[in-house]
Amino acid sequence: MPTILIIDDEPGIRQTLALILEDEKYKVITAEDALAGIEVLKSNTVDLVFLDVLLPKLGGIEALEKIRKDSQVEIVMISGHANIDMAVRAVKLGAFDFLEKPLSLEKVLTVCRNALAIKKLREENKNLKRISNFSSEDIIGTSASVRNIRETVKQAAASDARILITGENGSGKEVIARAIHLCSARADKPFIDVNCAAIPETLIESELFGHEKGAFTDAFSTRKGRFELAHGGTLFLDEIGDMSLSAQAKVLRVIQEQKIERVGGEKTIETDVRIIAATNQDLEKACKEGRFRQDLFFRLNVIPVHAPSLRDRPEDIPHLLCHFLNVMEKEITLESDALDALYAHNWPGNVRELKNLAERIAVMHQGETINGDELNKLLNKKTKKTANNEQNHGKKQGLQANLPDGIFEQGFNEARDCFEKCYLEFQLLKNNGIISRTAEAIGIYPSNLHAKLRKYSITTNSKDDL
Repeated sequence: MPTILIIDDEPGIRQTLALILEDEKYKVITAEDALAGIEVLKSNTVDLVFLDVLLPKLGGIEALEKIRKDSQVEIVMISGHANIDMAVRAVKLGAFDFLEKPLSLEKVLTVCRNALAIKKLREENKNLKRISNFSSEDIIGTSASVRNIRETVKQAAASDARILITGENGSGKEVIARAIHLCSARADKPFIDVNCAAIPETLIESELFGHEKGAFTDAFSTRKGRFELAHGGTLFLDEIGDMSLSAQAKVLRVIQEQKIERVGGEKTIETDVRIIAATNQDLEKACKEGRFRQDLFFRLNVIPVHAPSLRDRPEDIPHLLCHFLNVMEKEITLESDALDALYAHNWPGNVRELKNLAERIAVMHQGETINGDELNKLLNKKTKKTANNEQNHGKKQGLQANLPDGIFEQGFNEARDCFEKCYLEFQLLKNNGIISRTAEAIGIYPSNLHAKLRKYSITTNSKDDL
């Protein structure tokens, strides 16, 4: 039902116009001067304004200019003292038409229908342009799953149906929600997002529905909630699976009635909001476990959309990385082993983690190309070179474990004798000091082993019979 605002200081004119338009099933709001009319436009979605020229406080022509700066609403000027110059000036300033008093019933209805038809055509053209301009710049990738999401976005944007987006953290659920909003007829209206997991249960009702001054201890002034702020636009309820059952019940009621009441208030406020919800949880399972209302789930899940994890669309990883680097004005070429490193990574943080990597590359990497080892280093993974160095270092540490300090600074003969002494002590300990067994283990004669033990003054308590 289109809403029409009548701004005229004559009560008779306001009443007559209102009766005529209400008979045609239009919703009518009236205001006695331009300043009051401008306040109405701030808090209501209005499709057409009938604006008198001669008004107290602020003239109609000045009001026309002011309204035109802030709104695209169609405006029909009315006056009992019209002249051609005034009419021409009003049309140049953006008025749809100019009517003279006394008003003709037929003329009023004809102009009204034409103005609303033009407004509808403009909105449809804008919507078609948004959809035709929607491209990979909004949702990046060439995989089949991304192509399906793009098609779903275009189809879903044409309606006001509620949407439930599922997927892992960081998989791009908010990007999909914003794309749907930007492709819809609501694109010029607010996109308000709410992270349900980040708001304490005690504050969620105030955040969503607003509160009146004095409603609770810290309510020092009246505050609009997210539903009011999103009026005419889209409300994105992120992580809705973390919303408490009591808050779920209130959201369900708003969806059913399209009305809210602020906390501590008695006035009912109508809302025109499209709801898009998102979650990383299995809501069907949550419903079975009693953690989520099944009736709310069915209300939200009109159009289901799944955001795939980055692991499920690896072919999109290079495209996404290049896109993020381009945004940061960083030109870099990925070598083949760098691509291998990208594909090999598990990406637990999904697209958000990949974006963080792009920022790290832009800040930390110098050069026009990047290889696998450099990329793994930025991913905080061990490179092949690092792994080999660590392995060699470990071997070196093992060799040095029982050797005296400074052995590697000694001459060859001294170092050899030192190592041989340590080696024999180790082997004796390993074989419980039994000389015959030790000699067999290291592959020398027992007599030779005895000679070496005497040379290095190594004693053993073994009663080995040689």
